[in-house]
Amino acid sequence: MNRTTKCSWTSYACALALGIGALHAQAGEGGLYAPNAPKGSAFVRAYNAGNSELSMSVGNTDLNDIAPLASSDFSFLPAGSYSAQVGSANLPVQLDADHYYTLVSQPGAAPKLVEEAPFTNKQKALLRVQNLSGSTLSLKTADGKAAVVDGVAPNDSGQREVNPVKVSLALFDGQRKVSDLKPVSLARGEVVCLYITGTPGQLSPVWVKRPAKTD
Repeated sequence: MNRTTKCSWTSYACALALGIGALHAQAGEGGLYAPNAPKGSAFVRAYNAGNSELSMSVGNTDLNDIAPLASSDFSFLPAGSYSAQVGSANLPVQLDADHYYTLVSQPGAAPKLVEEAPFTNKQKALLRVQNLSGSTLSLKTADGKAAVVDGVAPNDSGQREVNPVKVSLALFDGQRKVSDLKPVSLARGEVVCLYITGTPGQLSPVWVKRPAKTD
């Protein structure tokens, strides 16, 4: 594509603003994800895909009062085997050193632990699609002309480095638009995940990013 083409968020040229780059997925670089932690820690957060507030825990680490369609921040704990408690459900989990995980609670399905590669590029942002549905889905520009993260299979993920911008995107199943997504602002060094839960006829796509700091 000609890089001098003027960007239009309703045209194929929008893809230029998304700036493809190499994915840096190096373990052990936790500064962009979580507070300073002892070397060899594992990092875990919770995402609540339900419609009521929920608390979860991993071992002795509590992830409390998570609002519907929202996430906790990452907490760190020693690597090892743990029992995760999600409502009344219990899930054995293995957490490896310098790895990052999201514990997902979704209505009508068992809780799931999703591993997320760390991101260390401080000049770009990262868009990641975590597809926990039963359909192959794509993240595209709102008009469907340019794929941003294409063809993410069920229970798989896809990702793309992008320039720090505010974008309006949409979720597609093939050529069919599933839904427009809320505009999302992307900052340098930030990871923004689109978590997709639900069934093919009732998909729930939600942007998940670290909560804003209030201190």
